[in-house]
Amino acid sequence: MTSRLARRHVLITGAGGGIGLAMAQACLAEGARCSLVDRATDTPSAVQAVQDAHPDAVAYIAADITRSGDIARLLDTAVARFGPVHTLVNNAAVFDLAPLLESDEASFDRLFAVNVKGLFFVMQAVLRHMVEAGTEGASVINLASQAGRRGEALVSHYCATKAAVISYTQSAALAMAPHGIRVNAISPGVVDTPMWDQVDGLFARHEHLQPGEKKRQVGLAVPLGRMGRPDDLGGACVFLASDEARYITAQTLNVDGGNVMS
Repeated sequence: MTSRLARRHVLITGAGGGIGLAMAQACLAEGARCSLVDRATDTPSAVQAVQDAHPDAVAYIAADITRSGDIARLLDTAVARFGPVHTLVNNAAVFDLAPLLESDEASFDRLFAVNVKGLFFVMQAVLRHMVEAGTEGASVINLASQAGRRGEALVSHYCATKAAVISYTQSAALAMAPHGIRVNAISPGVVDTPMWDQVDGLFARHEHLQPGEKKRQVGLAVPLGRMGRPDDLGGACVFLASDEARYITAQTLNVDGGNVMS
């Protein structure tokens, strides 16, 4: 621990487990106070364990980021608990896949509602708060994906949502530069989270694979030889939130074991 985020308030969406919770743990280790947001009405057990370990530095907020009223409430609740937000980690997302000619409107609506609409309006609300509060060292970290760097035949909607995250990151960074607020993104590769069990099952159905085979294939295809772990993303999050990244904005950092080179 080097206290790089000492006394800073980090708001993280999609923090019920996986990457979001791992980023929270990395920020807590550097002295941050964290508001953790997820859809579950009851505090998830993994979050509860972190909260028990950091009772004065962790608050859990149940909210649906596709609802404007929930966005306003989660921000008000977070600020009331820990004061002005220094860093937003916009991590909440959902996944689906289907052959292009079979993909339906319901899947499109669900993916864009969370991954694009929800992300944008959470970012907008927090940025407005940061401008009004004049928070020194304020920043936003959006979670993109290697899927946003290229199209995939079975994953067209998800790829498009993550490409939108990269684009919104760049636009927001330019809009916020006069206010001294940085906006960047992290682009994970394949990360071994509970969501990947769902992903593997969908690929197994559409590519006629045995369960677990797609997961094995993608891990072997990573240049560093394995899937990422949630805690592989923590260092990048802490860096972009810290003063060490004070001259970095409008960038999307690949954290993917070498899958994408840019």
